[in-house]
Amino acid sequence: MKPGLSGGLSLPACAALAALAGAGAFANSIGNDFAYDDRLIVLGNESIQQLETLPGTFLEPYWPNRHGREMGLWRPVATWLYGLQWALWGGDPTGFHVVNVVLNSLCAALVVLLLGQLLPTPAAVVGGILFAVHPVHSEVVANVVGMAELLSAGLYLGACLVVVRSGKRMGPVALMVVGALFLLACLVKESAVTLPGTVLLLDAARRTIRLGDVKAYLRERWPLYAVLALVMTGLCLGRIAVLGSIANAFPPMGAEILADGEVPRIWTVLATWPEVLRLLLFPLDLSIDYTPEVVPVAYGWTARSALGLFIGLAVLVVAWGTWRAGRLSTVVLSPRALGFGILWFVVTVLPVSNLFFLTGVLLAERTLFLPSVGLAAGAGWMLVQLRRERPRIGTAVTIAAILLFSCRTIVRNQVWKDSSTVFEALIRDHPESGRAQWLIGDFHFNRGDHAEGLLAYRRAIGMLGESYTLLSEVGRRLVFAGFDEPGERVLRRAWSKNPEFGLAPSILAVLYDRQGRWTLAEDASRAALAAEPGNLIQAHLLTRARTARQSH
Repeated sequence: MKPGLSGGLSLPACAALAALAGAGAFANSIGNDFAYDDRLIVLGNESIQQLETLPGTFLEPYWPNRHGREMGLWRPVATWLYGLQWALWGGDPTGFHVVNVVLNSLCAALVVLLLGQLLPTPAAVVGGILFAVHPVHSEVVANVVGMAELLSAGLYLGACLVVVRSGKRMGPVALMVVGALFLLACLVKESAVTLPGTVLLLDAARRTIRLGDVKAYLRERWPLYAVLALVMTGLCLGRIAVLGSIANAFPPMGAEILADGEVPRIWTVLATWPEVLRLLLFPLDLSIDYTPEVVPVAYGWTARSALGLFIGLAVLVVAWGTWRAGRLSTVVLSPRALGFGILWFVVTVLPVSNLFFLTGVLLAERTLFLPSVGLAAGAGWMLVQLRRERPRIGTAVTIAAILLFSCRTIVRNQVWKDSSTVFEALIRDHPESGRAQWLIGDFHFNRGDHAEGLLAYRRAIGMLGESYTLLSEVGRRLVFAGFDEPGERVLRRAWSKNPEFGLAPSILAVLYDRQGRWTLAEDASRAALAAEPGNLIQAHLLTRARTARQSH
């Protein structure tokens, strides 16, 4: 095969080329401030800003103070690394953003190195560069807390590379390395749990595994799968200890109806697939938020659901057809590369697809980072194949795709400059979003314009429904602004909807303590402690309420 766009470069040199392309596309994000979730998870999290208190965060949920256990996220390694960076950079966001740009470049290099073990070098480098500059990655790279996605993906890709390069029978050292990378990747972000499925995919892509070959395959690979199973068992036990469950069924905001089973969520899941395909292939219109007003909840079969089903079936048919064309090879450009890319995407997107359990979001650009490695494999194959058949057209299309993606990314990075630009972009691009109205309410409350803030909050609740997170946050704002009666109503509504969560009763306990309503304060603090037994503030309020009630 002709060298093509790799120019005859070695695979490591091609990996460095992809890394440089990624650094160029995201360099302008280095000057960004803390924005959006950064301000709570990093800037407002005092526990990570002192090295003395940082070790204690290992047994705390990822979200500090507000959502905690009910959000079902535990990412202690990510939390520690935020804290270490805070100590290194002194709270300067520039250092955080440099780390993110470097991590993205490393991920792009790893994509090239991994694909280079499966495909000819030209396809690997084209796919790696497209991955490096893809606009849908802007949320991850240009936002500080995107470090979790970047580092987890990098560790995941590193584990895959070790598996591929170790051959059929892995030695003890390779097994330990893969196990350690898998553990760290999951402790940075839980979506890395799909690695066992990806290992099977990588093995099947390079060989033929028929039903009769399963026993022989398992005899070769059982030590690897045993290590992965051991890691997963430990992770599950850790999540139960910290969060109280393996995975909380937290519904996407504004889509609470999907949690009670009255409406099959498959209709809505199918309706998101056309949007996912558009984001991967034509990422012109990007959004901070994809709540139901942007991606609507489907209460029955809709045109979008039907289109999503058609896309899903068509993609699987393509995967099946190309998979049968022959195993992947670094010498021959096999059509199986397209099927491999599709199946990689399917396997890695499953934890955030809402198919098996609810994840808290209908769709988010950040969740497509690792799955888009599948796009890199498929696009690399298609563009190199086009260049073989139509050299001028193939080269022009490839260069145009890289340039257009890069330009869109450079523009998009500036949306994440600070919280104000995020807020303005959401209002400008998707004013129909319920989260946009929520942010407007926060903006007015921060300025002391409570009347306008209340109107915006009412609109947000009307759009998003009675989301526990929204009700709790609005109730908190009302209570601490002195609107005790409406704040109490909103918080009690949230508590009644999700009595197993502790945020709403913990705020109510503070309110009732301030008002001297001791019986109610005792009930609320009990409920808060049941959800979060180690909450010292609630333990104090409970003792105070008991003492005051008995003295009266």
